[in-house]
Amino acid sequence: MSVRLRIIAAMKQIAEEQQVNLPPLNDELSLHETGFDSLAFAILVARLEDDLGIDPFTISEDAAFPLTVGDFVRAYENVPA
Repeated sequence: MSVRLRIIAAMKQIAEEQQVNLPPLNDELSLHETGFDSLAFAILVARLEDDLGIDPFTISEDAAFPLTVGDFVRAYENVPA
């Protein structure tokens, strides 16, 4: 499964657990519009670190905070191997 699909699957699972009405996900969707609060994002990043073995927001000194779902996905896809 691709990194993108793993992130989307994790977002859907967390939305269900946190009882968040998740809109259709696309690259242009603002992270604010996902309905996730800071706890849901913290859970997402922690689960992705467990699943993918990376946290792009702590390994890079100049990591920009993602604004959209696409930005978030690209942050994980563009981590150097």
